[in-house]
Amino acid sequence: MAVGTKQEPMNPVHLYAHGSTMMLGEEHYSGTYWKKCGDEALANGVEHVIVMGAHWATSTPNTILISANPNPGKSPVAYVHPSKYVDYKLNPDVDYVPTIQAHFAAAGIDSQPAPTFDWIHDTYLILIRMFPDGCPPTTLLSMNHTYDPHFHVAVGAALRPLRARSRRTLFIGSGGSVHNLYRNVWGPMIRYRDSLAQPTPPEAWALDFRQEVIDLLCCAYEDDVPADRADYGKAIRGKKPCGGPLLRRKATSLMKHPRYRDAHATDDHFMATMFIAGLCGGRGDEGMKGEMGAEDWELTNMCNSQFTIGNWVEVK
Repeated sequence: MAVGTKQEPMNPVHLYAHGSTMMLGEEHYSGTYWKKCGDEALANGVEHVIVMGAHWATSTPNTILISANPNPGKSPVAYVHPSKYVDYKLNPDVDYVPTIQAHFAAAGIDSQPAPTFDWIHDTYLILIRMFPDGCPPTTLLSMNHTYDPHFHVAVGAALRPLRARSRRTLFIGSGGSVHNLYRNVWGPMIRYRDSLAQPTPPEAWALDFRQEVIDLLCCAYEDDVPADRADYGKAIRGKKPCGGPLLRRKATSLMKHPRYRDAHATDDHFMATMFIAGLCGGRGDEGMKGEMGAEDWELTNMCNSQFTIGNWVEVK
């Protein structure tokens, strides 16, 4: 049964933790999952990709910027050889900008095209791994520097109609489940160029908040995967739905969680979660289930969890 109305089945949505820049140059569970998701999107006829990342924000009140540079450059990537990304051709979907703006305007959200914006690793890192044979037409959205969770939920909600199967649009939020640069262990990356080394286990605060995000999106997964038998690197699938209006309430409330400030010293990497909650928080989304398809830990305390809400089987 479709996750939206019977007349308008809805596409799934991805929430990715892009991690450090080294996630572009190394092999990991997340990269394999991103490629799988990209293959599925192309197989299902996706023609537009819209991404909200974590490294671009505007200070203009009640406003979102929309990438509109017809020939964007790429911000340099630290610790990654240029051969991994320099020659990858970006494909800005400039023609889609008016459609996005019309939906924002209908929701009372101001937006402005950004005709000189160059893309940053939080977005093209994901695209390179998802679509190695060629970037689909893609539009990037900024955050607003207030980092108001309810505003970013509203941004996602405004664009929710574009999830309709007939619109052939795939939404991606690129942020982080646990992303506090001040509490990472940088030694292995700086000394050995190995961000994935785990000489010590993650600290309790990181594990605790990571669990809160899993519980948000993979409801009742433990019914099928008991905690004492969960295998690292294996997918975790929610047994009960996570979508609908309750998702928006639960997602925003996580920013009041006692472990939130430990897990996010700044709010930028958690706005993608708010954006996804808006996209998947309509009444027609109450049947959507989520999965954590992959996970990698970097720098001891940075958790890179990769989530999908909904699936392509439901929308065919």
